Amino acid sequence: MSYPDPTLFGHDPWWLVLAKALGIFVFLLLTVLSAILIERKILGRMQLRPGPNRVGPHGLLQSLIDGIKLALKEGLIPAGVDKWIYLAAPVISVIPAFMAFAVIPMGGEVSVFGHRTALQLTDLSVAVLYILAVSSIGVYGLLLAGWSSGSVYPLLGGLRSSAQVISYEIAMALSFAAVFIYSGTMSTSGIVAAQNDTWYIFVLLPSFLVYLVAMVGETNRAPFDLPEAEGELVGGFHTEYSSLKFAMFMLAEYVNMATVSALATTLFLGGWHAPWPISIIDGANAGWWPLLWFTAKVWMFLFVFMWLRATLPRLRYDQFMALGWRVLIPVSLGWIMIVATTRSLRDYGYPTWSTGLIAAGIFVAIVLLLTGWRSARARNRRRNPVQPVQSVSDGAFPVPPIPVKEPADA
Repeated sequence: MSYPDPTLFGHDPWWLVLAKALGIFVFLLLTVLSAILIERKILGRMQLRPGPNRVGPHGLLQSLIDGIKLALKEGLIPAGVDKWIYLAAPVISVIPAFMAFAVIPMGGEVSVFGHRTALQLTDLSVAVLYILAVSSIGVYGLLLAGWSSGSVYPLLGGLRSSAQVISYEIAMALSFAAVFIYSGTMSTSGIVAAQNDTWYIFVLLPSFLVYLVAMVGETNRAPFDLPEAEGELVGGFHTEYSSLKFAMFMLAEYVNMATVSALATTLFLGGWHAPWPISIIDGANAGWWPLLWFTAKVWMFLFVFMWLRATLPRLRYDQFMALGWRVLIPVSLGWIMIVATTRSLRDYGYPTWSTGLIAAGIFVAIVLLLTGWRSARARNRRRNPVQPVQSVSDGAFPVPPIPVKEPADA
């Protein structure tokens, strides 16, 4: 296999850089259009209904028509909004979503018209921190959208979104820290190269589970879609938006789903490496084949997003915040200490401790799952105490007393 040479980044000709940037944009745009359609199809199948089946063959053009319809709808601006911030908020949400994909490695070195280049726009020595920084800017779009709308429900949705991102970015960053410590690098291409023999999902299982929960919370997806909870907030931060501005928020949401899925693939599933047993075939990780393995892994995570939306009810806000602060963050801190100790022992000539890290990871993962389950049950018991059923002497089923109708005055 051919890993990208770090010296290649920044030395591509301008037309090749432009082509790769355009390729990433088209890849994400097609992913969003496909994900919206496939999600509606999957939800329909899971809920025993057909889903989109009218526009185009088997409904395949439904996402495209929905986008055109939103673009052609009249763009209304409610009275009382802060106009410039109101118009800038969707743009602030969309641009960071695309920027984060710039450092994601989608393959090794390939030849494009005689030029050797990596299937990656660029790389940095702190590439994963760059993704965290860019993704944290995107939340300003949601917060400003809620604040500038001049309405109560969008404001509450924006405040929820800011609190949600702050809480779950801490857990996400802690899961990244374990990867940094074990691999010894923050470069995305370096992390992929370090997983040539063993994927980090096996070595750093607790970090993967924490990231799996945090990435759903970061993208405001069900069951963590509290900033746009229509049962409580009418529609959340985008209540006052319509037409193309509303479509930009939806575009940012699905692009963020693709970005966090690609990051999970890069950090824990070997990046563009072919899965076993395909990896033992000569040439499976060479040329353009890695792009196929990378895309398949990203779509596996996208399917998990859709599956969660179809099966899990929305959490209460106190449950959601307690999960982040009382379960994910403490467990992540303890797990980082274990990973750091193992890395130090490995550097001092005890490589067998890496095998023990897998067993420790399984144990911590079980503790993490049991802690989350028990805390959820305890909160439900406190908030919904079981009322004792009063016995009835004649054995009949207990019913409330029937009100006596007063006789009409003569």
